[in-house]
Amino acid sequence: MNKNMNRLRKMSTLKSLILSTVLCAGFVAVNTSYAAKSGVDQGSPAVLIATTKGDIYIELYPEQSPISVKNFLSYVHSGFYTNTLFHRVINGFMIQGGGFTTDMMRKTPQAPIKNEADNRLRNLRGTIAMARTNVVDSATSQFFINHQDNRNLDYKGPRSFGYAVFGKVIAGMDVVDRIARVATRRGDAPVQQVIIKSVKRVPIGSIKSSAIKSSSINQG
Repeated sequence: MNKNMNRLRKMSTLKSLILSTVLCAGFVAVNTSYAAKSGVDQGSPAVLIATTKGDIYIELYPEQSPISVKNFLSYVHSGFYTNTLFHRVINGFMIQGGGFTTDMMRKTPQAPIKNEADNRLRNLRGTIAMARTNVVDSATSQFFINHQDNRNLDYKGPRSFGYAVFGKVIAGMDVVDRIARVATRRGDAPVQQVIIKSVKRVPIGSIKSSAIKSSSINQG
C-alpha cells in the first residue's frame, strides 16, 4: 500500500514538473515572439537620449555598424553629449545634434571614423545615422535621426557613398516628431533651444514593451 502511494506521489510530482516546464517554455516563447514582432533584438545595446522635449530610446546595431556604434558609445560613456543641442532641425527631413553646446560653441570631437554607409542599412524614418561633411570619412560626434524615409542618403556606390545608419528609434518617435516641428530660424536652428540633457546606455530589456509598441515609427 505504502509503495503504491509513494509511486502515485512521484507520478504526480513528475506531471507537475512537466506541466510547469511546458508553461515556462510557453511563456518564453510568447515573450520571444513579441520581441520578434516588435523588431527589437533583446541582445542589442540601447541608449536613452533625454531631451527638453522628452525621451528617445535608440537600439544600436553593432553587428552591421561596429565602427559607428563603438564611436557613438565612446561619446556616450564620456558624457560628451550632456547639455548639447539638436542644433539643426528640418521638418520632414531630419533632426541633427551632438556637436554644439547651449552657447552654440562647437565641441572638440575625437578623430573621424570610417564611413559604414555600405552596410545595407537604409536611412528610413526613425533610423539614426552619422552626420559628416562632404568628405566621406569625416564623421565624428554628430548624428541625425531621420524624420522621414531619406533614401537619397543611402549608399549608392563610391561616388555617392551616403550616410551610415547605426541604429533606430524604438520608443519616443513622438518626441522626434515634436522636435522636427519646432519653429526654426536661419541655418535651420530652433528658435527655442532643444537641449540634449544626457545620453546614457540602458538595458534594452528595461524599455517597457508598451512604450515600444506605442512609438509612432510609421506616423508622420
